[in-house]
Order: sequence, then C-alpha cells, then structure tokens
Amino acid sequence: MTAREPSTPEEFAALAARIEDEVAELWLDAFGPSDALRLGLILVRRATEGSFPVAIDIRRGNQILFHVALEGAQADNDVWIARKARAVERFGIPSLLLGTRPKIAGRLIEDEGWFDQMTYAAHGGSFPLSVRGVGIGGCGDCLGIASDRRSRPRRDRVT
Repeated sequence: MTAREPSTPEEFAALAARIEDEVAELWLDAFGPSDALRLGLILVRRATEGSFPVAIDIRRGNQILFHVALEGAQADNDVWIARKARAVERFGIPSLLLGTRPKIAGRLIEDEGWFDQMTYAAHGGSFPLSVRGVGIGGCGDCLGIASDRRSRPRRDRVT
C-alpha cells in the first residue's frame, strides 16, 4: 500500500511538522567531498535495491560533489535537481517543506508573485545537509520517483 498525498490543511500541517522534525534531527558533524561520496553511494545502493529510476545529486553550493543517473532516470531530472537545490540554498529548508507550508493555508507557492518557478522548485526531492557550527553545508537531491514512494532522509536511513 502506498501513502497518499495530503489533501487537507491538517494533513499538510502534519507533513510540515514531520519534515521540520527531520530537519531538526539531521545534523552532520562535517561535510566534504568524502562525506558526499559516502552518502551518494548509500543512496545509490538503496535506490538500486528498490529498482528506483532516480538521479542522485549531492552538492556544496555550486560545486557538484556526487551525481549519478540510475537506469530509467530521465534527463529532465537534472533540470529539476538544479531548481530544487537552488530552493534549498535560497530558502534554507527542504524543497518539499517550501511547497507544503502555503498549502496549510490553501495556497500554492507557485501562485505567489515573489516565487520564480523558472529558478526554484518547491516539490520533494532536495534536503539541506546541515553542519553543526556552520549551518547548511550543502544539499542532497534524489529525484525520479513519485512523492508517495519518496522518503526524506533520516539518520537511520543514511548509515
């Protein structure tokens, strides 16, 4: 059985609270190229085990530290990765949270005049990699699977 997408303000609020809890929980002691490689390989293993046709991208600012497109991933995933990564870098929160918060009030962020849809994407897939004493040290992206099958990072899933 797959989870269904939230549809009520209460469900969107619960989703936002869950994502905010995960953001508060997931802090790294350090983040550099070797950490990106380790995380990327973990994500590749899990995606391969689940036969997910995803693109995985881990970056620090404009520097791409890890990138792979698995069997079945689409070239369009790279465009979405760039937009979602820019959203994380600009707003400092997961791309899914950015799009979920306005839905609590029955709005879409895409309808807000200040939100540039050509530059940013406010859908699931990109998560900040926060470093103690630093703040956001990078972001991790995994795109290509439907939101109801996508899971956000949790410390027990990336070890």
